[in-house]
Amino acid sequence: MKHFLLATLAALSAAAHVPPALAQSLTQPIDGIVAVVNDDVILRSELDRQVAQVNAQYANNPGQLPPRDVLERQLLDRLILQKLQIARANDSGIKIADAQIDHALAQIAQQNRLEVSQLRGAVESQGIDYAQFRNNVRDQLLVQNLRQQVGQSRTQVSDAEIDSLIKNGHVRTEQIHAAHIVINVPEGATPDQIDAAHAKATDVVRQIRGGMDFAAAALRYSNAEDALQGGDLGWRTANELPPALVAATDRLQDGEITDPLRGPNGFHIVKLVGKRAAEAQMVTEYKLQHILIKTSELVSSAQAQQRIEAIRSRIVAGEDFAKAAIDASEETETARLGGEMGWTPAGAFGPQVQAIVESLKKGEVSQAFEAAPGWHLLKLEDTRQSNMAGQMQRSEAKNMIFQRKAEEEYMSFLRQLRSEAYVEIRLPGVEPAKAGNS
Repeated sequence: MKHFLLATLAALSAAAHVPPALAQSLTQPIDGIVAVVNDDVILRSELDRQVAQVNAQYANNPGQLPPRDVLERQLLDRLILQKLQIARANDSGIKIADAQIDHALAQIAQQNRLEVSQLRGAVESQGIDYAQFRNNVRDQLLVQNLRQQVGQSRTQVSDAEIDSLIKNGHVRTEQIHAAHIVINVPEGATPDQIDAAHAKATDVVRQIRGGMDFAAAALRYSNAEDALQGGDLGWRTANELPPALVAATDRLQDGEITDPLRGPNGFHIVKLVGKRAAEAQMVTEYKLQHILIKTSELVSSAQAQQRIEAIRSRIVAGEDFAKAAIDASEETETARLGGEMGWTPAGAFGPQVQAIVESLKKGEVSQAFEAAPGWHLLKLEDTRQSNMAGQMQRSEAKNMIFQRKAEEEYMSFLRQLRSEAYVEIRLPGVEPAKAGNS
């Protein structure tokens, strides 16, 4: 999940590289609606801004881009899915704290080799409103937290699965750099629709083996969320990837691609960019204390927030955190221990909690924050560096299994979200499509 968050933020930072003249042209008055998405709309200016960013990314290789109408439809599909995810996140009560946005902006600055104090100037020098840029970061974080929420609610990892992974030695420590293209198959697809998707995937393979750049093919054809990044999955440990994808890369040399592979969401084309042996994996571990006030049908979010804010005020005023946890926390596993969570590796946190933990100094108590199943306080007691290479702790095994299963669940969730939505496409030359049939 952490990798996905960083990749998303890196893509978002591309907005800072739109040529000034082009950025200025995008500030002209809105010229119409290109799609209706439930109760929201996508404006022509939003789509033009996306097109401009892609054109800027491919400025040195414009021939790799698909025709304008194809590019617009690909980008519009992604904007539609983005709108649906943000709306669902808001409806689910997900909130993003300013501290999380600040942390994300610091990551963007670092990726662009800038100080945080320089980022605003770099963005505004390209004619981009910094407040809007910050809102875009908030939207990306909303989507990441929705992904986490869906994964947690739909994904279960049993002790038997963890035991099996460790006992059978199915722990592969090498790292794999892969890229992929996904050709979706609609939920409940007919045999003809499946055949059509397979034929399309086969044709894409033919074009790539004939010399087409893989990243350009991903941009043109892939239905995956990372298509704008050329389908690049980055470096991941083998256990973080679906077993079928890992097995496919075992048959490839660097730079080679697979034939179409049938997956739960459609057909996949996988490219092996490279493999490398596992290195010493120095992981930061955090010693934390935790207090939870749950929300329920009887306790609203506002009521839970009020209670935990009162607890935090007492702690800041001098009350012992452990005593407060014993007296008030509704996290049954840790309350009796004074909220003690023990040592927890960074990889065990979702993006929302990770950002909060990383922002804390030793001995500091976090601001109250909301995440399933209620409102939380964290206190950072200490940190340490641990070498995880060659080790298979249960928490790591559980996280690996969880990530694989949660990814599949979220793809299923997105298909359902899209199929249930009212969507009307208003692009010129495109037959109006409604209610998820676009």
